[in-house]
Amino acid sequence: MKLKQRVVLLAILLVIFIFTKVFLIDNLETSAANREDQRAFQRMLAGLRVALDPRLEHTLQSPWEIAAQWVVPREVYPEDTPELGAVMHAMSTKRIVKADVGYKGTQLKALLILEGGQKVVFKPKRYARDYIVEGEPYAGYDRHNAEVAAFHLDRILGFRRAPLVVGRFVNLRTEIKPVATEQLLGTFMTVGNNTCFYGKCYYCRETEPACADGDVMEGSVTLWLPDVWPLQKHRHPWGRTYREGKLARWEYDESYCDAVKKTSPYDSGPRLLDIIDTAIFDYLIGNADRHHYESFQDDEGASMLILLDNAKSFGNPALDERSILAPLYQCCIIRVSTWNRLNYLKNGVLKSALKTAMSHDPISPVLSDPHLDALEQRLLSILATVKQCTDQFGPDVVLVEDRMTLSHL
Repeated sequence: MKLKQRVVLLAILLVIFIFTKVFLIDNLETSAANREDQRAFQRMLAGLRVALDPRLEHTLQSPWEIAAQWVVPREVYPEDTPELGAVMHAMSTKRIVKADVGYKGTQLKALLILEGGQKVVFKPKRYARDYIVEGEPYAGYDRHNAEVAAFHLDRILGFRRAPLVVGRFVNLRTEIKPVATEQLLGTFMTVGNNTCFYGKCYYCRETEPACADGDVMEGSVTLWLPDVWPLQKHRHPWGRTYREGKLARWEYDESYCDAVKKTSPYDSGPRLLDIIDTAIFDYLIGNADRHHYESFQDDEGASMLILLDNAKSFGNPALDERSILAPLYQCCIIRVSTWNRLNYLKNGVLKSALKTAMSHDPISPVLSDPHLDALEQRLLSILATVKQCTDQFGPDVVLVEDRMTLSHL
């Protein structure tokens, strides 16, 4: 063989070797990531049952201090949370030392200060579990049980971006009224034999109070995020106009996602993928009301999209509002880790996991069976949507590796 032919052959072999090595390394890295996703899923399943127990491992710290230390830019609580049950027990039982009207918003809520100085948001029960909210997907009052269910779904999906929520029964006469501010106390009334209040908010009306069963009211309490992590509010790029006959641009412009990708903070960093994760989360719970969202302040798009205010969910199990998925089917990208997790939850695993996760909550059963069945059907719709994207653009374009390092200092 001539020297020139040998050189060409060696060059070809070298190219083949390099490509083979790169391919193998790439596959090994992908396989390792997938294996870690599988292990993380198994860890999640093993830790689903959260018994509300007052015992703390760190006895020198209060439950509030422990929960505050969990918060980092990319998650509200860590994967390994042996003291989650103790924190949630404190949320559901600690003495209420002050009660006030809720922070600004459209829906009725109360701001409570628990023993030890911890703020929580109390949302009262307005509907029975089997009540179906008719009309637009964002219609009706807030659903307190939806906040509880959404928190546990956040755990199951592995996002860990929702503040802690637990159900609680409060006696309005003995626990709230003695420590209520004049502003809140002025909204109390008696309807029949039931103690009621209507609070202060955009849609709060004296004619539409929330009423206890006698004096005892069922509700949810959401843990206030630490003050050292101030929030910044953003308009959701796929928000609705809430005006009849007026469509938002994303509702008629098929290339809308291309425009979003050119604007900050969606042109770089994790925020666009967070939006898509949130669309999946919201579609599962039936939440079409995320017109704004919060992140931590001055984050330049690096911190997570925090899954706050999930109470406009689980209103109608028969309504699948596909438009909630617009960020997914218009952008046709999804995190590999999210895609893996959704696949692990197929074949009834999601329903079973959520029932298990909610089983120890004080207001259990949290959801009716039709809502749990609806979750299963919506999961299949999400998987089908991603498949349509991969069929059109290929998995290398659609499935994005974006694993953020989460450090707890």
